[in-house]
Amino acid sequence: MRGQTRHGLRSPGRQQGTRRRALPAAAAVAIGVMTLGALAPPAASASDSAASAAAAARPDAVQQALNTLVRDDGMPAALASVQDRDGRIRSYTAGVGDLTTGSKVPRDGQVRIGSNTKTFVAVVVLQLVAERRVDLDASVDTYLPGLVRGKGIDGRRITVRQLLQQTSGLPNYSNHLGDDVRYYTPRELLATALQHPADFAPGTSWKYSNTNYVLAGLIVQKVTGRPLAEEIDRRVVRRAGLRHTYFPAPGDASIREPHPHGYYRESADAPLRDITEIDPSWGWAAGQMVSTGSDLNRFFSALLAGRLLPSAQLAQMRSTVPAEATFGPGARYGLGLVSRPLPCGGLSWGHGGSFPGYEARGGATDDGRATNVAVTMQLTDEAGRRNLERAVDTALCR
Repeated sequence: MRGQTRHGLRSPGRQQGTRRRALPAAAAVAIGVMTLGALAPPAASASDSAASAAAAARPDAVQQALNTLVRDDGMPAALASVQDRDGRIRSYTAGVGDLTTGSKVPRDGQVRIGSNTKTFVAVVVLQLVAERRVDLDASVDTYLPGLVRGKGIDGRRITVRQLLQQTSGLPNYSNHLGDDVRYYTPRELLATALQHPADFAPGTSWKYSNTNYVLAGLIVQKVTGRPLAEEIDRRVVRRAGLRHTYFPAPGDASIREPHPHGYYRESADAPLRDITEIDPSWGWAAGQMVSTGSDLNRFFSALLAGRLLPSAQLAQMRSTVPAEATFGPGARYGLGLVSRPLPCGGLSWGHGGSFPGYEARGGATDDGRATNVAVTMQLTDEAGRRNLERAVDTALCR
């Protein structure tokens, strides 16, 4: 993705990118309110009843974090789903769901989840590993013979593991796409990448590239003989009980269920433009999916709990290498799964994703906590990214 959209799939948002599309300018934004009230506080004594009443009148820390994203970072809307250790769920919103009509942000609305898609793809590949249909240390050529060739690029020297862990050295196709808003086939995306030289020899370094996951998706299709979307739905979405998550069909530019509109700003002083409806095919296995915060929480929680992968494959997925340049201080990248240190101690596991009009970050912990926070504009500045990450950390460390 060039400019400000397509690069959003390179990472969950520490790099620039969004795709241009001329649409009506948006109106001003306003801070919304939490859509589900806070859980009932413990009973207060007479001596502290006044303090308790004052605290109850104030927004809680998660709501304040969303308000900051709208008020200070200019996000049209922000929404969050927070799951605590006991499985209790709270939903929050701030801002406006549609700047033209002024409608509210739908509680737990669907958004484009960008590179969170990669974790779904990695789970399918690792299920195939468990079934002995794919070998992590086999070459790409084992499954796609002769397909991956270029300057410094040879599919006989790149392993499936290196694709999933972003250590293949393959150039990122989304850095080189043109401005056409159209349908792209996976082979077109791969061909775009192969016109450029390798970034490094396989296994010698780490660099985020969407091309890795296009190839992982092609391997899934070759091994199973079924479309990637069907395999994700059958093996992950239905198994995890995700009711609002799907891989858009070819030509489907809409978002099916209630959702906040997504926006793009060409420059700091330009008006916001609605880019909610856009052909997502250029993301494919690297970032095409749509979901909700609660579904993402359910997915990552099920994954960490061992309900989607056998223990051996989950351990492989959680075997990480440093990825601070893209995901921030202390971050590490496994097989389609990112670990980040929490300020309250321990790690969160997730991925994050960015797509034109949306940015979604979150994580889950081994003790059952999970959070996803989304905003309705891709983040391009470091302050906004820090505030979004802070919102996630605030919710996970409650």
